[in-house]
Amino acid sequence: MQPRIVICTGGQLGAWALAHINADDLLIGADSGAIFLISQGLHPDIAIGDFDSVTEDELLVIRKSSGQTISCDPIDKNYTDTEMAVRLALDMQPRELVILGALGTRFDHSLANVHLLALAAKQQVSATIVDAHNKISLVADQLIIEQQGYPNVSLLPLSMRVEGITLTGFQYPLNDGDLTIGQSLGISNVLLSPTGKIEIREGLLLVIQSRD
Repeated sequence: MQPRIVICTGGQLGAWALAHINADDLLIGADSGAIFLISQGLHPDIAIGDFDSVTEDELLVIRKSSGQTISCDPIDKNYTDTEMAVRLALDMQPRELVILGALGTRFDHSLANVHLLALAAKQQVSATIVDAHNKISLVADQLIIEQQGYPNVSLLPLSMRVEGITLTGFQYPLNDGDLTIGQSLGISNVLLSPTGKIEIREGLLLVIQSRD
């Protein structure tokens, strides 16, 4: 079992991402996420994707600087590069999965990447998507969250309905409440202490910690 895997994929990346990478992480670079890691002096353990977002010279660098390169045809494939990377990571049974660069200007890709958190939840792997302003997690039963510089905490259903939501340590408490897709009731809550607890009885609940 791999303790922690970090995926860098092809959305918005910057120097902020380095703070979320530890020395002993297994690094997966998805498409142009691999060249980002290499540009920061890091070597992906695995590079994966169709590599249609990099130049031929950059692909040569990726192949030379990565422990393993897994490439596929850009047309004849069923998954996005990010999903391929996530499925590969989950096959390694990590305790934790962190996805960087999963959000960007393409909202369709961003939303699809958020949905990938459900794959990790199904395998009981703790997974988060992180960018410069947000940390996104998914609750299938319970979750302890820390402030970590994110003053806002929003809750949004990923399933049609989430039942039995109980919040501990929040400014706006909730005890055995429900949320349905189409409601904004869970937006912009605040932690009152360094940590808070979110419990649900049924469904899938997105937890979005954010800062302006």
